[in-house]
Amino acid sequence: MRTPSVSRSELAAPPSPMTGSEAEAVRRVSSAEGHALWAPTYDRDQNPLLALEERKLEPLLPRPRGGFALDVACGTGRWLGKLLRRGLDRAVGLDLSEEMLAQASAKVPLRGRLVCADCELAPLRGDLADLIICSFAIGYVRDLQALARELARVSRPGAYLFISDFHPAGHEHGWRRGFRQGSEVVEITSWPRPIEVICREFEKCGFKMRTKLEPSLGAPEKPVFEARGKAHVYEAVRRIPAIFICEFQLSSKLPAGAVGH
Repeated sequence: MRTPSVSRSELAAPPSPMTGSEAEAVRRVSSAEGHALWAPTYDRDQNPLLALEERKLEPLLPRPRGGFALDVACGTGRWLGKLLRRGLDRAVGLDLSEEMLAQASAKVPLRGRLVCADCELAPLRGDLADLIICSFAIGYVRDLQALARELARVSRPGAYLFISDFHPAGHEHGWRRGFRQGSEVVEITSWPRPIEVICREFEKCGFKMRTKLEPSLGAPEKPVFEARGKAHVYEAVRRIPAIFICEFQLSSKLPAGAVGH
């Protein structure tokens, strides 16, 4: 079945789709600037992609058995908070955006658990993490190999790694990463890659693929569109894979300083 045509402006910012008749300016910014601007409203505005991710990823998480959990590129601490509520008391969030971390630090349970750092150079000892979540961040990483090596370094053998992000099919249909600020769409620079390329880089570093999901938006996300009078946008995009989720487990570790091939 052919997907109905929808204008790029309707899908430029998935949290608040616009109709093609609405003229709007698009402002393109770096990841650092974009997340600084987005931080004050990130938790306030409903986002159907985040809702879909939570619905599909949470059932995959292993049962808490102690250990150390790491929320990489944690933003406002969405997953860090969920991990704590699941009983993972030893959990930390890393992010390079001071503005996002400021929002996270306003949440009492997260205080003292947030680190401002580049996820490619985590200030953590090796063989530490038993569970890592990297949510909607891979597309903002320029050096994917460096990230894969670093997450392997800080992971204990047998550790679980969950990666989620915007699906490449969305880019192919004109979707863009960003948000709305007033009448303006703010588009954040990203580096979309095929899922196979992402998986290959992590497999080179000793991670073994366990699960791969490529879900589309479903009925639970439809009310987010309807609340904005955009039900037609939901109908147009609901058959397109919206996100992907990959579950890995670290089966082997490379020697210190080695590079996977």
